[in-house]
Amino acid sequence: MEFGRVTDEELSRVDFALPADPQITVETLAAAKNDVPLQVHVGCAKWGRKEWIGKIYPPKTKDANFLDEYVKHFDCIELNATFYQVYGPDTISKWKEKADSNPGFKFCPKFSQSISHIRRLKNAEDITTTYYEGILAFGDKLGPLFLQLSDNYTPKSFPELKAYLEQLPKDIPVFVELRHKDWFAVAENRDRVFNLFRDLNIGSIITDASGRRDVVHMALPTPHAFIRFVGNSLHPTDYARVDEWVERIKNWKEQGLKSVWFFMHQHDERYSPELADYVVEKLNDALGTQLMRPQFIQRDNNKPTAQTSLLL
Repeated sequence: MEFGRVTDEELSRVDFALPADPQITVETLAAAKNDVPLQVHVGCAKWGRKEWIGKIYPPKTKDANFLDEYVKHFDCIELNATFYQVYGPDTISKWKEKADSNPGFKFCPKFSQSISHIRRLKNAEDITTTYYEGILAFGDKLGPLFLQLSDNYTPKSFPELKAYLEQLPKDIPVFVELRHKDWFAVAENRDRVFNLFRDLNIGSIITDASGRRDVVHMALPTPHAFIRFVGNSLHPTDYARVDEWVERIKNWKEQGLKSVWFFMHQHDERYSPELADYVVEKLNDALGTQLMRPQFIQRDNNKPTAQTSLLL
């Protein structure tokens, strides 16, 4: 992922502290507070990573078997493949079958770029129908859906966004990622869009990227968190940032959070399994969960480990 990437020199000047919870988050969690156990999921964005052969995938793993191996290490995936192509039920069913070995596994498919970036949510009913017809084949493996808006999708398009979200099916959770700076820089825009999400029971994605701290908005219009964490190749700050996220998730749990989806990205994706493993370890310790951890054949020895990085 290139979104929010900074140079190594700039990285040392980034303030990674998470903002305080806005009022909408406080209100949402207070209204949702109950005794239901928190559901926690951790995964990556793609299964087709050749760099993971010999690391978590067995040597000589073929491309066709990457998903078979991925589901042995993670319980969900932020499925970016559906952004580039609208897949029919036949292909989706084959993916589902590969994940059947992991009973709790969930696919979180991104909306097609034909909907979000090309038609920009206008006159997209036909493509949306086709998209839903495909992803419904995931059956009980289907997690929340992920609508990413481009960084040139401005608040001027609020009417189109509202109209599109209002007509979506209500029985499958949807999260939206906003990227244009004016959604966050102008308080009126921010309040209007997050209130819309709350009214429609639409979740809001929080993307933690080094160069776009405004997108770390911490607004939860629903009691469900969808976090896209963008690391910097196991830089020591990656681990400190994860530690702060774990503490915030623990606090949200105490306030009423019902689920969290934590997706690991790295600008160099070869390092995603190592940091995802650290996330799982820390969440298990903090929350008393028993999330599955990636099983390594070999770790990258040229990068700091979770234990040593905290001493740097």
